[in-house]
Amino acid sequence: MARIERGPYRTIWQDFDDLMAEMENRFQSMLGGIGARGEEIRGRVVPAARDFRVDVRDHEDEVIIVADLPGVEKENVAVRLTDPRHLEIASTRASETEEEGRDFFMRERTYGQMSRTVLLPAEVTEENAAASFKNGVLEVRLKKAPTEIGTTIPIE
Repeated sequence: MARIERGPYRTIWQDFDDLMAEMENRFQSMLGGIGARGEEIRGRVVPAARDFRVDVRDHEDEVIIVADLPGVEKENVAVRLTDPRHLEIASTRASETEEEGRDFFMRERTYGQMSRTVLLPAEVTEENAAASFKNGVLEVRLKKAPTEIGTTIPIE
């Protein structure tokens, strides 16, 4: 395990973020070799401490995904349905260049690229998909894929 240096201006939350990142890296390496099932397990086990938070609702005939992306502009968000059970959300938050040269007493906000693949509770289709972005909150609505119940058996 990596040693965490505790400086005079570090907070317990920065230490917690470092610890969570180390745990996530270990889970990623441990679950990386077990294929698609690993993605499903990883989506449920690995916390989103370093990335953004996501809510997933299984609502009647659709799946609703809401992601908090504070400080991100609409132009810097990409949403992609990778397969019927996985939605990828990627974003970039630009750093504030006028503050980069200053000596910070505390700096907890993160900048850069964030990406997350979300496991969906049901298979969905890209038809009639809708996404909106307002005040740093992304909402994606996906219709569930139609599932046929039963099979017709031809009579000879």
